Amino acid sequence: MRDTRGARVVLGLLLAAALVLITVDHRGGGHSPLEALHGLGADVFSGVERAGANLVRPVRDFAATLAEAPSARRRIEELERENGRLRAELTARAMDRQRSEQLGRLLGLAGLGGYRIVPGQVIARRGVPGLEEVAQIDVGTADGVRPNMTVLNPEGLVGRVIRASEHSSTVALLTDPASAVGARLEGGNEIGVVKGLGRGMGDALVRLRLFDSSVTLTPGQRIVSFGSQEGAPYVAGVPIGVIERVEPTPGELTKMAIARPYADFSALDVIGVVVQGPRRDPRDAVLPPARAAAGGQMGGQTGGRTAGETDRDARAGSERGNAGRDAGRDADSRRNRGGNAGRGERADGGA
Repeated sequence: MRDTRGARVVLGLLLAAALVLITVDHRGGGHSPLEALHGLGADVFSGVERAGANLVRPVRDFAATLAEAPSARRRIEELERENGRLRAELTARAMDRQRSEQLGRLLGLAGLGGYRIVPGQVIARRGVPGLEEVAQIDVGTADGVRPNMTVLNPEGLVGRVIRASEHSSTVALLTDPASAVGARLEGGNEIGVVKGLGRGMGDALVRLRLFDSSVTLTPGQRIVSFGSQEGAPYVAGVPIGVIERVEPTPGELTKMAIARPYADFSALDVIGVVVQGPRRDPRDAVLPPARAAAGGQMGGQTGGRTAGETDRDARAGSERGNAGRDAGRDADSRRNRGGNAGRGERADGGA
């Protein structure tokens, strides 16, 4: 608007009218004749304010989000790292409890057999030239480990050390086809050789060849190590496994059977290297209780057997154990035959 005389007159009239209205409204108080205009103005301007707020709020929130995005991202990353750390701690604690339990059982087995062991852990499974079933363990010459020492776990025989460096060693497993272990049937002096079957059987099984063809083999019989000369590479009395089935050998001078090892070779973890063998052959002392063995190792094949039959088997095993102890003197005379098996065991010692 241009500053003219007419414009000044209009502005003056508007100011005068505004002053009159303000005066009338102020003197009227709550009964002002302009009260209706107050309500109408409040409704109009409140609607305008709400519409403006709805338009401005998304822009304001977006600007705030942009401003806070870097710190929020850092917070999310911190929470993700903390969550990962907590999961790792829980996993480590569970594994520590499991390994502690295995170590306790391993020490119990070593105590029963009179073996002095160096505990360790399997850190890798790999093949080496000439052998296909091999494990790497985390103890070596610095811990007193040497080649041709027996390796066991809480369940039974695992294998023997074939190479040892300062802080790790290589173990040829019982299931390797090149391994051969002198073995004895529980409760007697019948001896033979256990050889691994490798991966060809699709399972961790071993084959027992018994030297005396007149001995009767039956599923459920248990096998322990007979022991090598001077305890190398295998000490005596370590549980090997349970016979699952007997193979027909018509016309041969030996008996054959397939056995399942006590050690679970698909889940090797805590192991012990026998750095000093027992002063006396522990015989069957290290074997688990006969009833537990029958339920755990042969449950799938003896599920139909009655409790009375199981009790009779347990009593028969006890009687065989007594007969074995009475025939201890005969074991010394047959040790020479085991020496031949021991020499067979060392046939793969240079691998």
